[in-house]
Amino acid sequence: MSVTATPAVTAGLRPELFTTRSPLALSRTGFIVALAVLVLVGFGLRATGLSAEGLSEDEFNKLAAVEDYRAHGLTPANGEHPFLMKALQTASVVAAEHWNHTSLVAAHQATLYVPVETALRLPSVLFGALTIILLYLLTAELFGSEVALLAAALWALDPNAIGFNRIAKEDTFLVFFFLLANVFWLRSQRIAETGKESPVPYYWATAISFGAMFASKYLPGYFAASIAYYHIFQAIPATRWRLGKPRFLLFFFILGTTFVLLNLPILLPGTWRMALSFASYKRIGHDSYEFMGRLYRHKLGDWLHGVPTYFYFVLIAVKLPPLTLLAFIMGLPLLFRRRFGDGRYFLFFWVAIGFLPFVFVGGKFMRYFTPVLPVVLITAAIGVQFIGQQFARALAASAPRALLHTYASAVLPALVVLASLWSAAHAAPHYRLYTNLIGGGQARAGYYFPQDEFYDAGLRAAVAEIARRARSGARVANETPALTAFYARQAQRPDLSSLSLTDPAERAALSVGDFVLVERGRRYFSNDAILSALSQTTAPAFRISVGAQPAIEVYELDEKTVGRANGTK
Repeated sequence: MSVTATPAVTAGLRPELFTTRSPLALSRTGFIVALAVLVLVGFGLRATGLSAEGLSEDEFNKLAAVEDYRAHGLTPANGEHPFLMKALQTASVVAAEHWNHTSLVAAHQATLYVPVETALRLPSVLFGALTIILLYLLTAELFGSEVALLAAALWALDPNAIGFNRIAKEDTFLVFFFLLANVFWLRSQRIAETGKESPVPYYWATAISFGAMFASKYLPGYFAASIAYYHIFQAIPATRWRLGKPRFLLFFFILGTTFVLLNLPILLPGTWRMALSFASYKRIGHDSYEFMGRLYRHKLGDWLHGVPTYFYFVLIAVKLPPLTLLAFIMGLPLLFRRRFGDGRYFLFFWVAIGFLPFVFVGGKFMRYFTPVLPVVLITAAIGVQFIGQQFARALAASAPRALLHTYASAVLPALVVLASLWSAAHAAPHYRLYTNLIGGGQARAGYYFPQDEFYDAGLRAAVAEIARRARSGARVANETPALTAFYARQAQRPDLSSLSLTDPAERAALSVGDFVLVERGRRYFSNDAILSALSQTTAPAFRISVGAQPAIEVYELDEKTVGRANGTK
């Protein structure tokens, strides 16, 4: 007796549950117009008031690298991070300086002058807004155009996406090029399976995009997720989506060449030294992270002994707009249904290989969630689309309600999108501080992730006030000495001396008339005792708020407090 193996089959690339189009479904032109509107609105939300917050320490490091490139050409400056974003920032800063020196700006300084904060962040804003298009294209390949448009709208209007895109960090560029690569990758799969044209150009476009992704941030897990998705189809005999060994070798050659061309400082020995120094924690100046009022160890290698594993689950619970969160919860179980097609496996690998390791490492930041936020929003869009269709079908049996049935499937998506827009408008311009009602709303803003939520936003204003009050040569103890010195120079007070609050040797120099600058989110194991002693001994000389939230306390030292600050008492 012989046994015939059953051929392996898949669920198909497209979900069966979304084959019925809404009566109000847009035409191709309608989708293009809707996407264009979303990009414009998304860009506007991200760009408006871009300099409302001062630079963070991380962003200042990018600005320092930009100035180093301008002075010396390619250097290993900030070499622990790739070059592509910093190259774009250099171009933006130079362009802004030229713009600011035009006669037009000279005549309209108040409205046309571009601050350095805006110039440095503008590339992130632009790429974050363009991500709306890529998220639509990728989601359309997986789940159809209606889910795709809703996911794109949620990205355009989500306070978290806007907040992440408004800082000059690499995560926005990682997301952009990861999505771009997989738009080509998934398109190559569809074309290969239909056999109507050659998928080869899409293979090379994918490789170029992944090269740009690696030149944006060194996170190979997201690349591995795409390769794993490809691999699961190779055991299926009917699969036509096969590169073969020669093409794969060429694929990696194109990827590597693109990476080097867009990341030329990688060829400098100094870049490798800086990267190794960073990997060994020699360039990390802080020993902990404050999460929900407690301090935790904060090295990646601390694993389960560092920031708790539920960090990102708390973020989802308290940072998503309530209706988006509800839609995500509804959509999540749907991803495990076969009728949702094979595209769901791409999301599984995206999360499991690209992001899941960050749940268990000891060092976590809010912005590390940026690359997986699209998955959350796609899942929410699936939930909204499914519930909307079920609602419409429930009304379809009643003839007198035909008009209601026609519009029913559009009501829920409209409510979720409008709720997200309302949340973004309410949070502007301090989007990172947005906290939903589950998290306690405005009253709890800045409580859960203070370092990431405030992100040194009030430091510029605090230094400006110190500059107004301080005697000549006064010292300012703080946790971001280089950034504080930068804003002291901008305030025309280069005489102010910025000291590290964590360094006992520098702190010992503090005397009467000096200042201690205490930022929310900058409490660490190394300074906790000093900050507690100061707060119990005296009241701050002044406070700075970011929006409605107290962000900074500044103490002016006197005979009673100087010993507490410099360690002599």
